[in-house]
Amino acid sequence: MRQCKQSTPKGRISTPNYFYRRISPSEQDQLDHTLDIDKGYIINITEEAILKSRNGQGGNNVTDLLLIASLLNETLFRVSSSSDTKKGNDPNESDPILHGQSVLGVWLGAKEVQNLSQPVQLRFRNSNQNERGICVFWHLDKNGRGNWSTDGCETHIENGDFVCSCNHLSFFAVLISPQIPEESHIVHLSYISYVGSALSIAFTALMIVMFLCQRKKQCEHAVFIHVQLSGSLFLLHFSFLSSVWFSGQSPPVCQGLGLLLHWCLLATFTWTAVEGFHLYLLLVRVFNIYIKRYMLKLSLVGWGVPTFIVMICAVTKVYGKYSFQADKDNSTATHLCWVTKQTVSYITVNGYLWLVLLFNMAMLVVVLVKMHQLRSQALQIKDHQRRAWKDWASLLGLSCVLGVPWVLAFSTHGPLSLSSLYVFTILNSFQGVFIFLWFLTLTCKARKEKQISSKGTIQVSYHSNEDVTR
Repeated sequence: MRQCKQSTPKGRISTPNYFYRRISPSEQDQLDHTLDIDKGYIINITEEAILKSRNGQGGNNVTDLLLIASLLNETLFRVSSSSDTKKGNDPNESDPILHGQSVLGVWLGAKEVQNLSQPVQLRFRNSNQNERGICVFWHLDKNGRGNWSTDGCETHIENGDFVCSCNHLSFFAVLISPQIPEESHIVHLSYISYVGSALSIAFTALMIVMFLCQRKKQCEHAVFIHVQLSGSLFLLHFSFLSSVWFSGQSPPVCQGLGLLLHWCLLATFTWTAVEGFHLYLLLVRVFNIYIKRYMLKLSLVGWGVPTFIVMICAVTKVYGKYSFQADKDNSTATHLCWVTKQTVSYITVNGYLWLVLLFNMAMLVVVLVKMHQLRSQALQIKDHQRRAWKDWASLLGLSCVLGVPWVLAFSTHGPLSLSSLYVFTILNSFQGVFIFLWFLTLTCKARKEKQISSKGTIQVSYHSNEDVTR
């Protein structure tokens, strides 16, 4: 290996991190054509790549071929956000983290080498065994915009190092992506999402039917709000599955499905906030509370606020086909009709969800304190263990109704990202099922209390009749 710090080939970027190796015609048939860079990079060139390079030079088998490698600073490669969106990649990766903060440029001869059946191998030594990444190369589109792409490259892990097998030569890097789980986990998470959404659709629909059947008998405000939340969840899971399955349709159809999914998600967030507000009025401010046309005003907030936000987003044309990487070699991608602009998604989804969660977490703390005060004032109950289980069940039910599991959306990064992702997917995919069980528990409890009160009334009337006859 030789290192040249000043001279660079014509047309190349001048850099002190410049390495080369001459491959003579007598070495062409050797199996090992390796350039080992002492900075943690090993390049292995195949015989096919050498033959293609010589053929590109007019079949010149006399002169030596020059295998060139150059380490460049990552700041020279800026991802264009516009091309990021047009190519359908994840806009969250507009500022990627590169392994070693360097880009490895590799050339062989004067002509481009591509479409190799025997890929070249590039080894990136990895000192941090916890890092997970994918091999990428720098792609320029027709407009001259650059972006990282995985086409033609596969990622392997050997002894903790990243090994990139690519069918061409270019500028290469390893994109560190701790948020991207293994392909097997992605398949499992997808199945959990689809099954959970299907069950949530079925159970929320059943809950709405039960409410309509019992509406003539009872029409409590709490039950009405539960049903509104269930309705928004029904639409959310239905629109989610539709956006995934029909993402390949025409752009107007996908834009409509993206708008519907965005609206349903915001409506779900809003109705969880309404649940927290009503719970506060129900348990904390019990007396002297009268709000004229209370249900109508709650409905206007629950459905009106998301409609207003979505109408503004629709005017700015932010809906369309959104694609994100589904596995490390990018062989498949999950497509979804959704918001295509990162800024709009952060403000209207992440920001809105944060406000709702802060409000509902505060309401949950207030309610728990109030429930503890009521418990301390009540008579002591002999079966403390049973009471503890009921309290925990109430806490879990309230947390589900108030949308607390959505907080896991902000904790899916870092060492616990995979476990958090599984918990988040299970809880939110099956949220419709959990709320149905909560609604069923409240309904059974109300019937039981009604039966007890009716029995007490019968007994009182019976004893009164006895006293009158005496």
